[in-house]
Amino acid sequence: MDPLSTYNAIIAEIKKHVAGKEDAMRLLLIAVVAGGHVLLEGPPGVAKTTLTKTLSQTINADFKRVQGSPDLEPKDFTGYTYIDEDNKPQFKKGPVFTNMLLIDELNRTTPKTMNSMLEALEERVVTAGGKDFELMKPFTAFATQNPLNVEGTIPLPKVLADRFLMKVDATYPSLEEEQLLIRLKEKNEKLEVNKIIGVEDILRMQEEAKSVELPEELVGYIARLVSATRNDIHVVMGASPRADIAFMQCGKVKAYLEGRNKVTLDDLKFLAKPILTHRIAVRSTGGVGVNGIVDGLVATIE
Repeated sequence: MDPLSTYNAIIAEIKKHVAGKEDAMRLLLIAVVAGGHVLLEGPPGVAKTTLTKTLSQTINADFKRVQGSPDLEPKDFTGYTYIDEDNKPQFKKGPVFTNMLLIDELNRTTPKTMNSMLEALEERVVTAGGKDFELMKPFTAFATQNPLNVEGTIPLPKVLADRFLMKVDATYPSLEEEQLLIRLKEKNEKLEVNKIIGVEDILRMQEEAKSVELPEELVGYIARLVSATRNDIHVVMGASPRADIAFMQCGKVKAYLEGRNKVTLDDLKFLAKPILTHRIAVRSTGGVGVNGIVDGLVATIE
């Protein structure tokens, strides 16, 4: 299938199991082809886990899940070294060695475990016993987190959140979506998810998306937009240069998946909140939320 047909087929398959959240579906698929990781934030019970798991199931690839909890240790994620029967050290690989990884409730784990997770996600390698073990290709991690006002959560530091390509908000469904959800659960409790593409397809799409054109005027727009986040009076810490790279990668992938060979301004505006909001620290006394800041910058920067 061509990229657009593949894109639409995957979204259509996910819709059989998840009510609403079409923008979130598209953003998650963009992240997979861009080869980055995603934070998915929202209150409990809004299908964060179902959405990520269903997307993973449309891809014929290895999938693993880790449940975040205060007693989760780094070795439970990356793996550990042990001595075998012949008195030789062996490395037991953890769940991070997969193509698609779901980390449920990341912000319920301890800072030590968070650091070990995010180091592996960033470096795409685990060091144990003096040896480096590379992660599988392709590799994408989806980390869900609850809002910080939910009991038992701890904040994910901005320097660690910055390592995620995007943050996608999962909100409560609309009245119409909630009714659709009831019917989906009524009819599709035992419906299996159809495989649409495989690992080789993802690797091919990742390479093909690189050839999409990013016009020079949009390079300037990206740089001005990211730079402006550092100069806003309500911002303590603006977006890092990783945001520039994320705009470039995701913009190309979005255009590619939609069957176009050139990135547009609308592509970048669609990606602005997912790419910027988790990278910006707002003054607690500012009275302006991070979404409002990004909306304002997108509206004013030419």
